[in-house]
Amino acid sequence: MDRINRMVSERPVVIFSKSSCCMCHTVKMLLSEFGVNPVVHELDEIPGGREIEQALSRLGRSPPVPTVFIGGELVGGTNEVMSLHLNQSLVPRLRQAGAIWV
Repeated sequence: MDRINRMVSERPVVIFSKSSCCMCHTVKMLLSEFGVNPVVHELDEIPGGREIEQALSRLGRSPPVPTVFIGGELVGGTNEVMSLHLNQSLVPRLRQAGAIWV
């Protein structure tokens, strides 16, 4: 868990993903359209990715990817990010975290 905490403190937006996951791709594309430049950890491509995936599962993430952190706080996965977007609270949250400026 300490490793995840260190990783999410790297930038305003951190995404745990898998390179072959279409929902991960969707979340990354949505955020990039807002001008967000997140740190993306592709769990199937990094050392210890399987252990991180198991730790995310222990946080209640099912499926464990995508998992999005904004401002160091767990937002959730695709459903949660899309819900924030649809109720127009995603952009203000990104601004508050310093991930976008306009």
